[in-house]
Amino acid sequence: MNTPTVATATSSLTAPPARTAPPAGKAGPGIRRLAHAVALLTVPSGLWRIALVLGLPVASTAVAIPFGERVQIVGLSLVAELLALLSLGLVQRWGEVLPDWLPVVGGRPVHRLAATVAAALGSIALTVIWTFAAVNLMSGTFGGNLDFLFPTLAQKVLLAVCYTPLLAWGPLLAVLTVAYYRRRSPR
Repeated sequence: MNTPTVATATSSLTAPPARTAPPAGKAGPGIRRLAHAVALLTVPSGLWRIALVLGLPVASTAVAIPFGERVQIVGLSLVAELLALLSLGLVQRWGEVLPDWLPVVGGRPVHRLAATVAAALGSIALTVIWTFAAVNLMSGTFGGNLDFLFPTLAQKVLLAVCYTPLLAWGPLLAVLTVAYYRRRSPR
């Protein structure tokens, strides 16, 4: 007969897959929306930098930017957005199990503490960096005279609108990190 015995049916049901972690609880809709918002926080400043590189009047036209610096500015925008997109890993399946298309490590579980520590360090670094930049920009010690770089009020307002969201990046990443840690912790 083709009837499986109880022992084989039970052992096949209880044996976990070889390379995947047990699924954690799904992130709630509020945390998922927050992760998507964090991923978008760097877009305004990235667009501002690209506008600067293209020669649009977002800053003084008296300052010429050499080609090498233009490449660095665009590269900074791309790296910042890629780092911001990593926050989605705190609410997506690829933040629990590495995607299969990755060579050697694909399909393996992401260690909860490794992801948590990396995200927490990133959160602290972003909070310090952007707070330091904002305080120094407001006090005038960072970049000297802003009137030379941004001669019009519209340019100063545009700069503030594009860069202010970055102040929230670190603290919001901290919220996502805590939620990820709690969701992935054994119960």
